[in-house]
Amino acid sequence: MFKRFDPDNDISTSTSIKASVQRGIKGSLKESHPSITEDQLDALIPKKLSLTQYKVGPHLMLYCRPPSDDSTVSGNEPIIFQSRDGPILPTLRLVHQYPDLKFRQVTVDQGAIPFILGGANIMCPGLTNPGGEMPEDEEDKHGLQKGDGVVIYAEGKEHALAVGVMTMSSADIRSKNKGTGIEVAHFLGDGLFQTSEIS
Repeated sequence: MFKRFDPDNDISTSTSIKASVQRGIKGSLKESHPSITEDQLDALIPKKLSLTQYKVGPHLMLYCRPPSDDSTVSGNEPIIFQSRDGPILPTLRLVHQYPDLKFRQVTVDQGAIPFILGGANIMCPGLTNPGGEMPEDEEDKHGLQKGDGVVIYAEGKEHALAVGVMTMSSADIRSKNKGTGIEVAHFLGDGLFQTSEIS
């Protein structure tokens, strides 16, 4: 999605969003990442600061927060994004800035790292091989459902290297073990990662 993202050329419109929409975004984030507390959400998206929504291409929305008093950036900072009606996903800069936040996450084996950093989607074996990890499946509920947003870590690495959307459930990935398991939306080094602010 953001492999060749350039804010000067790819953003068509910007809008300051209403408080009700901002509350809806917070609710969606809480629903898709249940381990995040209300206090953490308020730190990410302060009530008094209105987010700015940027339209990127025909189906992608990028949400940015204005600079705070102690901020080192002068423009709006990208923090979350959403494609069509998909899950709201955090940017990697946000994930790295708040390492204590518990976003839904998976871990890939070391062999997948160079492919992901090149923008490739994650194949099922990268999640099921030794070194790969996904939340456990329970009898009545999958650990991860198709369409869930996840933050992707790599075996032996401290920081996240990508953000993506599950293309099948974790149970299906374990049983089939072939095909694409996660569609990568944003990765280290892509255009969005290199964009620290939008003016």
